[in-house]
Amino acid sequence: MALHEDLEPIYEKLVIRNPGEMEFHQTLREVLESIGPVVSKHPEYVRSNIIERICEPERQIVFRVPWEDDSGAVHINRGFRVEFNSALGPYKGGLRFHPSVLLGTVKFLGFEQIFKNSLTGLPIGGGKGGADFDPKGRSDREVMRFCQSFMTELHRHLGEYTDVPAGDVGVGGREIGYLFGQYKRLTNRYESGVLTGKSLPFGGARVRTEATGYGNVFFVNEMLAARGDSFDGKRTVVSGSGNVAIYTIEKVQDLGGIVVACSDSEGYVLDESGIDVELVKTIKEIERGRICDYADRRPSAKFVPGRSIWEIECDVAMPSATQNEITGRDASTLVRNGCVALGEGANMPTTPEGVRVFREAGIAFGPGKAANAGGVATSALEMQQNASRDSWSREFTEQRLKDIMADIHHRCYETADEYGMPGDYTAGANIAGFCRVADAMLALGVV
Repeated sequence: MALHEDLEPIYEKLVIRNPGEMEFHQTLREVLESIGPVVSKHPEYVRSNIIERICEPERQIVFRVPWEDDSGAVHINRGFRVEFNSALGPYKGGLRFHPSVLLGTVKFLGFEQIFKNSLTGLPIGGGKGGADFDPKGRSDREVMRFCQSFMTELHRHLGEYTDVPAGDVGVGGREIGYLFGQYKRLTNRYESGVLTGKSLPFGGARVRTEATGYGNVFFVNEMLAARGDSFDGKRTVVSGSGNVAIYTIEKVQDLGGIVVACSDSEGYVLDESGIDVELVKTIKEIERGRICDYADRRPSAKFVPGRSIWEIECDVAMPSATQNEITGRDASTLVRNGCVALGEGANMPTTPEGVRVFREAGIAFGPGKAANAGGVATSALEMQQNASRDSWSREFTEQRLKDIMADIHHRCYETADEYGMPGDYTAGANIAGFCRVADAMLALGVV
């Protein structure tokens, strides 16, 4: 898709300014392609240079993280925090610990986070962070020492009214606990609202663990309902087997869908009788094992190594693993095999070519910045509870999440229709998210 004539030179300038950051370039172009009609309708955004300002992070922090393993060897990792945009509230976004993390990765995630957070309607800005540290195979004490070193540098940039990180890939309840403990130690403040994704005993929110997966399912259910359909009896495939995938599977099954496959980096398991989500939880959350172990314990399942999970026939696809996992070829296979809806549980799991295939086929396509906003929405609800020294019930919190996801769906659906692109949730999400931030930036002046 061609860019609006006012946006083409801005995109070219941003690519030159951020060389080699291909994922960041990809998400920039996707958003800029969508907002062409907005620029025509609101020339004040161009006059005030809102587009270039929103694409440039307010602050980029890169730092060294030295730590010692159990044998006494010293390691050096690199930490990042990109505080992208605070027009709507304090920076909000997760920390990712994974060997693949680079500054460009964090910038792509942080840019997406601006619009995702905007769509929730809650007062939170966009940011992201992490490190090229791999917690896999490390002892609890090694992870603790890394987290303490990481927070020793990062803590000076955080605060409940400044920047509030959460977890992401490689950062769960264990890591958040270590990070918060070090923050409290360094600041001498029990500022529970400075991190979200905490355990319940020290300020966590119920349903936060499940929120991204549940929220994605709620969003896809709204897309299906808009077409007079539902999850009932739908054959569903969920990529990944981490936190997002597990709770996507759980909620799909609650709504009557049949999840037949999930995966990890080694391959996928196919279980025609339906994935046993409790067994997956045991293997992945307690034993920290591999998904191939599932097939060893489940007679109805088989493990298929080294193949794409998207070759499996399904009605609904829920990519919940990593970015760019669905190629144009995968998308064509899904369409050919009868897929009618897709919800992105991961961040940008579909390549531009894949998105084009789904758009041309008329698939109900839920982009990540809308479909997986449930995690950050519930993080914001955790911040509300921390600020009021309150704790809400599971039922109340899940209903709030469900209502927020329904509102996001409505906002995307109505915005796409308003701008002459009915049913295009990607355009609706990008435009609705962008306009709320852009209007706030105009109101705040040149800052």
